[in-house]
Formats: sequence, structure tokens, C-alpha cells
Amino acid sequence: MQTLTAGYRGVSLLVNLNWDRLLYLATIGIALCLGAWIGSVQLN
Repeated sequence: MQTLTAGYRGVSLLVNLNWDRLLYLATIGIALCLGAWIGSVQLN
């Protein structure tokens, strides 16, 4: 149980330190998917 708690704390720390990078990557991914979807809709 202590190992699980320590692991959760470590992951939580990494997310807190890098949340802006994760948001940046998520935004780029969503933009690419949306662009691909719009491109496929225009082809039909």
C-alpha cells in the first residue's frame, strides 16, 4: 500500500510540474484530428 501511495504521489508531482506541456500536446492533437475531420468532410 505504501508503494502504491508513493507511486501516486510521484505521478501527481510529475503532472503538476508538466501540466502545461500535457495541455500543449493535447491541443495539438485535437487540432490535428479536427483538421483531418474537416478535410475528410470537404472531400465528400
